[in-house]
Parts: sequence; C-alpha cells; structure tokens
Amino acid sequence: MNPLILNWQKTDGLVPAIVQDADTAQVLMLGYMNADALGQTLATRRVTFFSRSKNRLWVKGETSGHHLDLVDLAADCDQDALLVRARPNGPTCHRGTCSCFSEGGATGAGFLAELDRVVQGRLAGGDEQSYTVRLVREGVPRVAQKVGEEGVETALAAVTASNADFAGEAADLLYHLIVLLRAKGLALTDATAVLEKRHAKKQ
Repeated sequence: MNPLILNWQKTDGLVPAIVQDADTAQVLMLGYMNADALGQTLATRRVTFFSRSKNRLWVKGETSGHHLDLVDLAADCDQDALLVRARPNGPTCHRGTCSCFSEGGATGAGFLAELDRVVQGRLAGGDEQSYTVRLVREGVPRVAQKVGEEGVETALAAVTASNADFAGEAADLLYHLIVLLRAKGLALTDATAVLEKRHAKKQ
C-alpha cells in the first residue's frame, strides 16, 4: 500500500477516510480524520474519526460497542484521502447493516470471507442445531472425508452435469473446505496468504 504521507494543508487539516473490511473488501463507511484522529487510531488500533457535527474526536462504536479494529491504512496517490482497512465488531451502519452503502453483506469473492466468519461464529456458538457444529464435532477426519466426497462430486459434475449443477457442487466443496480449515484451527486467510505469496514470486 502507499506510504502514509498526507498533505494536511491541501485538505485544510481534514481528510476523507474510506473504511474497507480487511477480509471481505466490502466498503463499510466514509468518515473524516484530522491529525489527532489519525494519531489516536494508530495508537489504539481502533478507528477514530473527527466528527464535524460534534466538533470532536469520535471513536467508531463508542456508544454501540461496534468498534472497527484497525488492520492497516494508506494514503491515496494525491495524499488527500485515506483508505482504512479494518475488521468490524458488529454492524458498521447505525441502521444495523454491515455497510453504510448497502443493506446486504459482501458479494462475489468477498462473500467467501463472510462465509468464513459465519462458520467461525457457528462453531463459537456451539448450537447443536447447526450442521456445521455437528460436523466439526465428529472430528477432523470426518470433515476431511466430506471435502474428499465433495471434491469427487465436483469433478464428476464438471464432465457429466450441467453448468448449474457443477456450480452447485463447487459451492458445496468451497463451504466444506472452509469448515475443514476452521476445524484445523485455520482461517480462509491462511490459505489465501499462501496464494498471495506464490503470486508475488511470479511477478
């Protein structure tokens, strides 16, 4: 990401800060930071803005508890805006939605990260009505067996079934692979990090 160099004079001491979910890449909200808000964000690792309506620093989630945990941030090419990558603790928007820009969650490839969070939450909750919880409690070998079964079914569907059926089998495989990662104490990001490193070596 770009080095954190900002032209405060250009922006009259206040820069727009776009907050993005560090895992799903979904845009969560837009706020504004001055130098003090940026300093507090870096010091506490909780995203802090300057509230123009309250005329003071404002920690996101200070009343709701839905804080934004800072992962990293960077300035744009003109040094007059910030991209803040964070992990939300609950809904970001005051409407109770995860994003101020949409009512739904992450879409596309970002939904896989959202699904990983759902699996993590199900396992932490321990609800016996959850298929995910019941499967993981059968042990890693059983989850691994399911991944193997789904892998075979996906391969067979690729050569014998319609594209719609193949996509369905691929979805089942992705879900069970995420469950297996969690059963092994890993997250989807552990696998994608390996892919990112491999990609970087080829460039």
